[in-house]
Amino acid sequence: MTMAGLISHMRWVEHTWLEVLFLGGDKTQNPSLVKTGEDADWRTDGISLKQLLAEYEAQCVRSNEIVAEASLDDVGRHPDYRAGNANLRWMLIHLVEETGRHAGHADIVRELLDGAKGYY
Repeated sequence: MTMAGLISHMRWVEHTWLEVLFLGGDKTQNPSLVKTGEDADWRTDGISLKQLLAEYEAQCVRSNEIVAEASLDDVGRHPDYRAGNANLRWMLIHLVEETGRHAGHADIVRELLDGAKGYY
């Protein structure tokens, strides 16, 4: 696990839930949904952290646009995934859980690097 890999993964998590499952978009652009190898969405293959952060930020902007144009009761549209039948409310709660879990992972990595505790 690297910070770069974590940022890459989070970008693709946003894409998976909102662009693919909710909107019914093209899954072939998402490395976590195509069979390109295990944990492909975590691989950064020489992409700079600056670029990964910019891509994650752009994906979050896109996610915010999707949410702003929908109702929390709207249901996902992707026919290939059972999770695509969830409503936007459930998907957003899941994204909060995912982001919180991975923020914890990031804090653990940071603590291993600098030896400082996050609180106190």
